[in-house]
Amino acid sequence: MTSSEAPAPQHLTSPTDYQSFIDKFDTFLFDCDGVLWHGDDLEPGAIDVLAYLRRSKKDILFVTNNATKSRAKYKGKFDKLGVQAEVNEIFGSAYASAVYIAEVLKLPKDEKVYVIGEAGIEEELDSEGIQHAGGTDPQDCRLSPPFSLSTFTLDPKVTIVLAGLDTSITYTKVSKAFQYLTRNPGCRFIATNEDSTYPTSGGTLPGAGAISAPLRYATRIDPVAVGKPHKTMMDCIKAKQHFDPARTVMIGDRIDTDIAFGKSGGVSTLLVLSGVAKESDLEPDKKPMAIPDYMMKSLGDMAILGK
Repeated sequence: MTSSEAPAPQHLTSPTDYQSFIDKFDTFLFDCDGVLWHGDDLEPGAIDVLAYLRRSKKDILFVTNNATKSRAKYKGKFDKLGVQAEVNEIFGSAYASAVYIAEVLKLPKDEKVYVIGEAGIEEELDSEGIQHAGGTDPQDCRLSPPFSLSTFTLDPKVTIVLAGLDTSITYTKVSKAFQYLTRNPGCRFIATNEDSTYPTSGGTLPGAGAISAPLRYATRIDPVAVGKPHKTMMDCIKAKQHFDPARTVMIGDRIDTDIAFGKSGGVSTLLVLSGVAKESDLEPDKKPMAIPDYMMKSLGDMAILGK
């Protein structure tokens, strides 16, 4: 069934709708940015909804494409914002990428990953015993002197380039990654996720997909993407957590990642309009990648159930 043939989503607008929706599921998968918070600003009522779900004995998992923080550091953000969460409830694309490299690709211990990304990726690679270069290395983050092949030494042990969101992206990082992908035989190109943008408290900014795009263009190589909406992320969750897909719902603010991820993983989906997506994005002429099963303005609207 194509998205144009899929049934229209059910709009949740009343306490009766909200309770009926919650009663259908045992496991709730949440995106974070645009659903629970915007940057460092909480979505009003979101904490109350999570508390209500926990009191109702529901299982909660947080599934984010944010790869700038490890699970442990990401929990720090939950704590800072007052959102209850345990490390084993958090599944980020940095963690999923490290698990994919270690357990699926089975990278030999003497080989390395060149990182375009931040500390979160490095910490998750460390947790899996994977050697890495680039990332937060000051030599690769500086703008001057400019990158030069005359001073660059190709490391033959780099067999993977892993790209995620990098707010310190430099020409040096892109150039080194390009050298490894084009000169080291069999070097693999992996992206933590391909989000084109991500929401912040002040507006929308370029996402991880915008960081890997220059390499895709220069090398003509499409990376293996790990995060939502790809099946690799769902496989990572299923390997660590048992849940019944028929009693599980994915809640997110993006059609092309969150909703498509839920659909490909065989779970129900709820689109909230508090982040990136607008209701008009579901119109047939927009050719949406997926149609959610449910839709509502904000997760916080359900907070009325706990009052």
